[in-house]
Amino acid sequence: MPFTDPDRAAEFIRQFHREQPAAGAPESRLRAVREEIGRTGSYRHTPAELAYGAKLAWRNAARCIGRLYWRSLVVRDLRHLSAADDIAAECFEHLRLAGNGGRIRPVVSVFAPDLPGRPAARILNQQLVRYAGHRVDGAVIGDPAGAALAARARELGWKCAEDRFEPLPLLIQERPDERPHWYGLPDDTTLEVPLSHPDHAWFAELGLRWYAVPAISDMTLEIGGVRYPTAPFNGWYLGTEIGARNLADADRYDMLGTVAERLGLDTSSDRTLWRDRALVELNLAVLHSFQEAGVTIADHHTESERFLRHVAQERRLGRPTPADWSWIVPPVSGGLTPVYHRNLH
Repeated sequence: MPFTDPDRAAEFIRQFHREQPAAGAPESRLRAVREEIGRTGSYRHTPAELAYGAKLAWRNAARCIGRLYWRSLVVRDLRHLSAADDIAAECFEHLRLAGNGGRIRPVVSVFAPDLPGRPAARILNQQLVRYAGHRVDGAVIGDPAGAALAARARELGWKCAEDRFEPLPLLIQERPDERPHWYGLPDDTTLEVPLSHPDHAWFAELGLRWYAVPAISDMTLEIGGVRYPTAPFNGWYLGTEIGARNLADADRYDMLGTVAERLGLDTSSDRTLWRDRALVELNLAVLHSFQEAGVTIADHHTESERFLRHVAQERRLGRPTPADWSWIVPPVSGGLTPVYHRNLH
């Protein structure tokens, strides 16, 4: 069995030529791809195929609500790079391009693929930017989700300040079982937004902030049977990702109790809905702060409407829209959004 499935390759090539009429008939390209797979075990995408395949992967990402803009994805073809130093440098450039002074651009940077007998490098971070967690006296300072990677980075020589919002270094492993390399993020790659509230001046005293570019870096991009394990991708934030999950979850920053206390809410019983009330104010602070800072962010009501526009556009073109309801419906006021009432399977 070849390393790359020739049937998946053929399916992709046919779809590429079907949706890109300017590419002409697929027969010649199909023959070339089959021959290359037979000879080497895999095949190399043309730049046009790579760009189309990356956009197609976003279009079909069942857990993403923000797919209306899949055509605008900036695809960086970096397949010629496989060394950790080069990958790190281009990941930093990815963050600069995507950050764009606050006007966030969707970007994917595609590095070398897995090949027969030659697995490609891996980024060990879940995201290019994420905050560290530090275990001190049985508690975690910072983000508990970043504690394991922070511990590994310290073993590799990273010196941390044990700050609540300390960006993790980038960890890159060139080959399986090799010692990873670590790289501190340059200051100009980490655009951050300090959080405040439009109605409560005390909120700024909490010292909360969040980074602007959510660049996923631990997911494999698969195009026509070819696997690109190092392909960091970002869109822009949905406010609830920060306000209802990252800052609110009990196993993350767990801020609801603190916010409720400052609001003067009765926390003696769940029936007072203090968590719900604190959650809304936390989400309002996130949206307000990003807007005041001029940094792109979406709210869950607007993005739900946009997603249904995407579904309608795809239906007119005769294409299905894969969707995982549990991810598409937002974690705040789900029943108030139109996606809640739709069968998205």
